[in-house]
Amino acid sequence: MATIPITKRGSEKLKAELHELKTVQRPWVINAIAEARAQGDLSENAEYEAAKDRQGFIEGRIQEIEGKLSAAQIIDPAAVDAGGKVVFGATVELEEESGDQVRYQIVGEDEADLKLGLINISSPIARALIGKEEGDTAEVQAPGGLKRYEIVAVHYI
Repeated sequence: MATIPITKRGSEKLKAELHELKTVQRPWVINAIAEARAQGDLSENAEYEAAKDRQGFIEGRIQEIEGKLSAAQIIDPAAVDAGGKVVFGATVELEEESGDQVRYQIVGEDEADLKLGLINISSPIARALIGKEEGDTAEVQAPGGLKRYEIVAVHYI
């Protein structure tokens, strides 16, 4: 199985979700199923069906997270020394053609959140930035046409 790059922060977030699912959500749904069973006829019991569906989702998510964590390659961006090149975990300050400045950190799929400036390693902009360094220009084919970004700074934080 291929390794999945993830930052230390992303790994902690997945572990917290796994803990929540196992210690809170799973016992709650087991209790909900038991209560629904106690009501009698299961063939017309909507609460029972809803609880079973929720249980299936929870168990599936637990397996998914455990699989990702077992294949995870945890990378601490602060410990990376890529000589100024853009790599996984790097925080990149960019200047758009319009003169606006943006700041992105390149992260794994599960921790990407554009509103927080966290972009997926497999996104077009991240792929265009990987391997470049301060002063380089990255070109990204966006839905609105070709966009150019100048790399102003690269940080490993």
